[in-house]
Amino acid sequence: MKVEEVRENKEQFLDLLLIGDEQESMIDRYLDRGDLFALYDSDLKSVCVVTDEGDGIYELKNIATYEACRGQGYGRRLVEYILEYYRGRCRVMTVGTGDCPRILRFYERCGFVVSHRVKNFFVDHYDHPIFDGGEQLVDMIYLQKEL
Repeated sequence: MKVEEVRENKEQFLDLLLIGDEQESMIDRYLDRGDLFALYDSDLKSVCVVTDEGDGIYELKNIATYEACRGQGYGRRLVEYILEYYRGRCRVMTVGTGDCPRILRFYERCGFVVSHRVKNFFVDHYDHPIFDGGEQLVDMIYLQKEL
């Protein structure tokens, strides 16, 4: 496995980024200003985007793994890489996600703790209902990890 930072042509990863954030206009808000990382294990498996939110706070904005590759440790390995990469310049790494127990457990296993909730985020910011596991996502749950 290897992780590479992508500095140019980030939009070539849009198909995979749309798995993690299914509205392109939302991705457009952070892709250019964010750092994009791609994890390869013979071929592309997973990507993520991290943004600098100021004051030593970075946010993991999007992490996505191809469906056929899920459950094989690629997402966790990418998060571990990101946390190590930003150690020393990042005080707190945050991540926002839907109120989905499976995803919340993933981040908690990576050492994140729930920070706060933004009510109606998915309803107010997306032009269509967002679902995960058959459940409509309404609130954004933020988690954080001190580095």
